[in-house]
Amino acid sequence: MTDDTILETTIREPSMTAGEAEMLLFALERSRAQFAWKCGGLDAAGLGRRHPPSTMTLGGLVKHLALVEDWTAAWKLNGQSPGAPWDADWEWRTGAGDPPEELYALWRAAVARSRAAIAEVLADGGLDQPSRLTTDAGESPNVRRILVDLHDEYARHVGHADLLREAVDGLVGEDPPQP
Repeated sequence: MTDDTILETTIREPSMTAGEAEMLLFALERSRAQFAWKCGGLDAAGLGRRHPPSTMTLGGLVKHLALVEDWTAAWKLNGQSPGAPWDADWEWRTGAGDPPEELYALWRAAVARSRAAIAEVLADGGLDQPSRLTTDAGESPNVRRILVDLHDEYARHVGHADLLREAVDGLVGEDPPQP
């Protein structure tokens, strides 16, 4: 395990009188920390290990959630293309063959861009403002809906990562150990 493969897993508790935005961001950050704990610190073999009949891998999940972070920040919140590497025709399971340091760097950078975009949007109008996403029905969900959807994406995949990681090296538990 190298420093490049260690992911941040600190969970910062919200205040006891937290408002809606603070609680929503806490839930998202807790799910990110859980995901980082389940996926971090692995070598290529651990990230690429499949568990039939599924073809899902921890590396694929890392790459998939990097994509989700970038699509949420760029497209849904700001109405822009997320850019490279997401412009190419891409299948999320390709992460199984990528080097760990690249996967972890990709996810860290996407999370940083997403955090910055979320902070900017919340400072510029809060949860009730419409996002830049327009559905096929012509509706624009509010920022609250976009953030709940992002959290739900993590919640779904933390469950996958939990099972996959246990099969790789036996790591189990709900929350990462805290300092």
